[in-house]
Amino acid sequence: MRQPLIIFWTTLCVATSSLAAAANQQLPLPAELEPNVRFWTRIYTEVDTRAGLIHDNRSLDVVYATIRIPKGLSRRARERLVGKSKKHYATILRRLATGKRDGLTEEEARVLARWPEGVSDKTLRSAAYRLRFQLGQADRFREGLIRSGNWIDVVRQIMIDRQVPVELAALPHVESSFNPRAYSHVGAAGLWQFTRSTGRRYLRIDNVVDERMDPEKATVAAARLLRDNYARLDSWPLAITAYNHGVGGIARAVRKLKTHDLGKISRKYNGRTFGFASRNFYSEFLAASWIDQDPERYFGAIQRARPIEYAVLETDHYYKATTLASALGVKFSTLRDHNLALRSSVWIGAKLVPKNYPLKIPADAVQIPFVTALANIPSRERLTEQRRDRFHKVRRGESLSKIARRYRVKERELVTLNNLRSRHRIRAGQVLRLPDDGRAPVVRVARIAPPADGFYSVRRGDNITIISQRFGVTPKLVLSWNRLQNPNHLTVGQRLRVSAPAVASAAAPRSASLTAPTSAPAPKTQPKETAIQTASASPTAPASSSSVVAADAQPEPSLAELPTGEVVIVAGNGEPVPLPDPSNYAVHRDDQVTVQAEETLGHYAEWLEISASDLRRLNGMRYGTPLAIGRQKKLDFSRVTPEVFEQRRLQFHRGLQEDFFNAYIVTGTLSYSLRRGDSLWYISNRKFDVPIWLLRQYNPDLDFGKLHAGTPLVIPVIEARNERS
Repeated sequence: MRQPLIIFWTTLCVATSSLAAAANQQLPLPAELEPNVRFWTRIYTEVDTRAGLIHDNRSLDVVYATIRIPKGLSRRARERLVGKSKKHYATILRRLATGKRDGLTEEEARVLARWPEGVSDKTLRSAAYRLRFQLGQADRFREGLIRSGNWIDVVRQIMIDRQVPVELAALPHVESSFNPRAYSHVGAAGLWQFTRSTGRRYLRIDNVVDERMDPEKATVAAARLLRDNYARLDSWPLAITAYNHGVGGIARAVRKLKTHDLGKISRKYNGRTFGFASRNFYSEFLAASWIDQDPERYFGAIQRARPIEYAVLETDHYYKATTLASALGVKFSTLRDHNLALRSSVWIGAKLVPKNYPLKIPADAVQIPFVTALANIPSRERLTEQRRDRFHKVRRGESLSKIARRYRVKERELVTLNNLRSRHRIRAGQVLRLPDDGRAPVVRVARIAPPADGFYSVRRGDNITIISQRFGVTPKLVLSWNRLQNPNHLTVGQRLRVSAPAVASAAAPRSASLTAPTSAPAPKTQPKETAIQTASASPTAPASSSSVVAADAQPEPSLAELPTGEVVIVAGNGEPVPLPDPSNYAVHRDDQVTVQAEETLGHYAEWLEISASDLRRLNGMRYGTPLAIGRQKKLDFSRVTPEVFEQRRLQFHRGLQEDFFNAYIVTGTLSYSLRRGDSLWYISNRKFDVPIWLLRQYNPDLDFGKLHAGTPLVIPVIEARNERS
């Protein structure tokens, strides 16, 4: 019975050795990882999704059993089956760990034989706690090989153009089995499985377009991310591992172990979040790459899908998807299936296909010349703006069906627009996005002259459209002058510039002791406890009782006042939540938090459901005293739990970052060495005009509390998105 297995492993070892010998210098196979590569080759080629392996999670060449999963078995039943098997082998390992070597049962002898001769009792004892189940992937990998033919040539060319090793074109086998519709339970999407936060650095992601789902655009983004990782780590094995674990975490491993050898890092590094997935990611890639280069060795004859040739139509107006399908003479389903980046809101009619959008149509499906097709569309269906968003705040006792009837929309539209997992799960206070049916009233506002200082305080009922009409300017100008990323995030009392700012003198000195930008004088009616906005504060942040400025009421934070953040926080469900920036948003054990950029005392009070004055008394703060970035503040959790506070805090920062990436995209990076007298505020707002949180995101391995002259910083280069819809 064991002979076929021996033959397979002999063949596999020979194949692995030959490939290892052929590995290029950019993508080496460390000796420590050879057993891991053999393991993943077996998972990808021998074991399908109807079976899995019980194995040691560190020594992957130690496999105890293959478990078959009966057809139709539920998830819970499968977990019980796997759990029973793991318990069985843990019991055997603990018995062997007592020193028992004689009088072994056949099963005990088989388990012991999986380990090298002379294995210690300590190793066996620890192995009892390292049992893991890995589901096979052979059938999925084979399907991915076939599917990859649609895009593999384009993916390889993009890698070459971006100076990334062409072998990395095989990485989608690991991420998605080359399925552009893939969507993970943690929200990673598309061929390259970008999370929303990472994807926003390079791609457009909003409620109309999600470019993670576009194979070509996502590949360009992946190549840029991998290249950025390499620029930081100077090693392709590390850059690839950072694609899974994050560049900051890998940089910390390099510093701690003083090596760029991924084999040693995988074996010795015990970082808090450096788990099984990160430890094995490079090995998975190597296995996938080698299989992709010679699939017949493992699967026999493989006929890959043919590349898809597209004709691309750039839309000249906003259109309904049904209008375009009809005008082009193509099936609606064809248009939808080949333009995956357009969200469901477009296909159900709640949103329009954006203007200047590159619409892909299979070349063999084109029946009418594009110019003719667009010319035949009636003028009433050539729209000049995207459908507006409307919102509804859920009241107690309301159901989704009741809300849908009230606004005369379909339940499925509400589910799609709001990414609801179920139409039965909404809560009081939740804000739902509504599709615009064209019946929303247009508000006409009498035009008045802008205030003398050029600033206007937002009143209840205002929005960007009303404000721009009131002062005779366009909404785009108001958004631009105030650097607003989200036009829907306005707060009563917020001060907006409504007339063109004066041009600053080009000869203005750039002193190291620059103060924060001077805003227009506050109205006489403004409360004494004003919201002092730092240069890094988002203009979309809610008005509150105090804002984040430097310690001791300095006008800007110095480099020494920012702490080193954490890569991961623990949210209310107890699960680690990866963040795109390294700031520590968790509550400390003594009910204190470290103040981060953009936060105010008013925010804390709102998230805690108490008054700002209570927080001032708790911390001995005088009325009007600003918070200091990097300092700690005591909080009162009498009304909400720390977990709820963390969730609200995390949601706020994610919202700020999403608003930013709605308006800007990172186009590259540059290096800058700190000079004497530089401050973080000056670098962020005067020198490079990027948010502080984004600087920290691109420098996660630096201790911002100990920066000094000569410290190299990676500066993201940002560019405004040309079209927003």
